[in-house]
Amino acid sequence: MDQLADGTPEDRADEHLVREAEKIAVALGRMFPGLCEVVLHDLRDPEHAIRAIENNLSGRQVGDPATELGLARIADPAYPGVIQNYPNRFPDGRPAKSTSIGIKNVAGEYIAALCLNLDVSVLSPVTLALSNLVATDSEHRDQPLETLRDRNARELRATVESRAAERAATPRSLSREDKKTLVRQLQRDGYFDSRDAAQTIADLLGVSRATVYNYAK
Repeated sequence: MDQLADGTPEDRADEHLVREAEKIAVALGRMFPGLCEVVLHDLRDPEHAIRAIENNLSGRQVGDPATELGLARIADPAYPGVIQNYPNRFPDGRPAKSTSIGIKNVAGEYIAALCLNLDVSVLSPVTLALSNLVATDSEHRDQPLETLRDRNARELRATVESRAAERAATPRSLSREDKKTLVRQLQRDGYFDSRDAAQTIADLLGVSRATVYNYAK
């Protein structure tokens, strides 16, 4: 008989909670196929506690008994509701990272537990490979060799205006020598690598494009 249609109102409320948790367990498991085992324990029946299991990595089955952690929750309502990221191990020896979430009813009793067991043996080689991939040579860390950013018009304009302001002037009011110095600095900094940079600089300084190239020589 359907437990939602039988028993006391409290029993029906408990069953409703467990069924809602079962949907979460299934959804989480299907989000991480082959990587994270998700188990829902029905602590109302510790001898047959496993209600659902997705991505079965431990070899357990629906109807198997509760773990030691589940029994501890049954015995003590004050037991921590969440035990997170603790080291664990699958029966075949593979390392796991586990999280156990206790679910209480309105009376404050643990009636279920949602457990996630992440197979870190799969991730460890990937983590090592990624670490090696993104590693850089420490020999040149204090000496940037180049920048890969696009020198766009907005950045160029901000740089020209900032350097002109350092001389208490606007870009157009700079002296000829200051303009020449500024253009050469912009060239050294790589601004001429972007498209139309020379024309942008010319417009900012109020000179011709040919003059900008002449300053850059």
